[in-house]
Amino acid sequence: MRRLGGGLAILLGGALVAVSAEKPADLILKNGKIVTMDAARPEATAIAVSGDRIVAVGTDAQIERFRGDATRVIDLAGRTAMPGFIDGHAHLAGIGDARIALDLRGARSWDEVVSRVAAAAKKARPGEWILGRGWHQKEWTSPPEPNVEGFPLHASLSAASPSNPVLLSHASGHAAFANAAALARGGVGRETKAPAGGEILKDVSGEPTGLLRETAEDLVDAALRADLAKRTPAEVTADLDRRIDLAVEECLRKGVTTLHDAGVSFDVVERYRQRAEAGTLGIRIYAMLSASNEELEKSAAKVRVVGAGRNHLTVRAIKRLADGALGSRGAWLLAPYADAPGSTGLNTYSMKDLERTAEIAVASGYQLGVHAIGDRANREVLDVYERVLARHPKKDLRFRIEHAQHLDPADVPRFAKLPVLAMMQGIHCPSDAPFVVARLGEKRAREGAYAWRRVLDAGARIGNGTDAPVEDVDPIASIHASVTRQPKSGPAFFPEQRMTRLEALRSYTVANAYAAFEEDLKGTLTPGKLADVVVLSKDLSTVPDEEIPSTRVLATIVGGKVAFDASR
Repeated sequence: MRRLGGGLAILLGGALVAVSAEKPADLILKNGKIVTMDAARPEATAIAVSGDRIVAVGTDAQIERFRGDATRVIDLAGRTAMPGFIDGHAHLAGIGDARIALDLRGARSWDEVVSRVAAAAKKARPGEWILGRGWHQKEWTSPPEPNVEGFPLHASLSAASPSNPVLLSHASGHAAFANAAALARGGVGRETKAPAGGEILKDVSGEPTGLLRETAEDLVDAALRADLAKRTPAEVTADLDRRIDLAVEECLRKGVTTLHDAGVSFDVVERYRQRAEAGTLGIRIYAMLSASNEELEKSAAKVRVVGAGRNHLTVRAIKRLADGALGSRGAWLLAPYADAPGSTGLNTYSMKDLERTAEIAVASGYQLGVHAIGDRANREVLDVYERVLARHPKKDLRFRIEHAQHLDPADVPRFAKLPVLAMMQGIHCPSDAPFVVARLGEKRAREGAYAWRRVLDAGARIGNGTDAPVEDVDPIASIHASVTRQPKSGPAFFPEQRMTRLEALRSYTVANAYAAFEEDLKGTLTPGKLADVVVLSKDLSTVPDEEIPSTRVLATIVGGKVAFDASR
């Protein structure tokens, strides 16, 4: 016998009872509270697993008959088990990148960001890229001086790293800050014009400040990619595997057993397939391809796969971006920003091309998910979906809008009517709360910002997630945000839009399984479904709101195998 953190005991074999007429299970969880998320049987105390599937759910006495000499028995000791969390929108390799890159989260000033870069530059080889992520100007105690629109100028950053190009991604992932060396490598200067759907922020004299919004990031990214392209194929694979391994480790530690990877290349999908078939992927991936329409027409049907590697990889969705993020003023709005009256944000992909993407998706057997944050972006995408769905009325397409953060009230009923899935990340609400009213004004924020209650009451489905690495991949934090809408300080953000506890849990299990056409495999602890389970220190279905954040993941089980054990 040994113990997992918080008193979770595991007994390995050694059963003292005779094998019953039932085929012995490989794994039994007993003596706990099993929150099944299955309306037909919401709770139980024990569960039996054979291979990677659940074979029975019931009382300890009912499940005892599945115990054999080789059965592994986990005594939950009163702890709670529930379906493994499904993150409905995240970026697996990005989670790994965040573990490798310079972590700028928590920086309280631009000077602190510069200081962290300076320390990294001292250790870097001349010419080596310094990459960072996670800074947010709204978390700084005071604006930098000088600044443009609250963003700094690159002079101090360039002085801190004169020999190394620096590219620092905004916490939202929809803007980046570059030093002089990086701007030069990307050919960004006084006369450079931003590409469509992007912006090069310039000072009063017309010089680039270093801030690149949306597609303008590609100018410097191209230089970075050119350097990365010099690696050997073996180095490319090794780097990708390292990012995958770090991300999978993080997901398992947080109880995530499936992740919807929102925007991956054909090359990354191929590596996922190889690892899934080799049994080394670790968690289950629902991949959304990001490629041009021409590439999709040529290759999407060839790489489509459902349930490869014992249900560790499905590739049957396409990802597009209609706009940017609110924090960087890239979200596409129907009316100008309250704090930038000359701007309505950025449209990053034409609706004509998006409609073509949608038809390619239908023809190739793919789902389509479109990033839309601003109210205009959401309306325009809904309009495209409405036209395409009208042409294919009998198909179960399950089109998605990723984020759906800011909605005009007139568009809320359309999610249920069409229908379209609203994939909304709960944790974004308290993170963004400090600047939403400034960006949108009180009325627009109250009526349509993270309008979970309105969307649910209209009859639509909401899938939850984290958009990691934009946020921590931790589902517990996102569930807490969904039921409280409580920022780090100050009052709850329009608390009338909160989810109920059951709605929040369903958004991380049942709804996300449905969003990936996997409701027959995942989302509930039901006989016949995959044995993906998370064991928790507290019962998320009943614990007081204020205790949700202190809930710990004690174990994560994927396909009947303990993939994470907090006591090790």
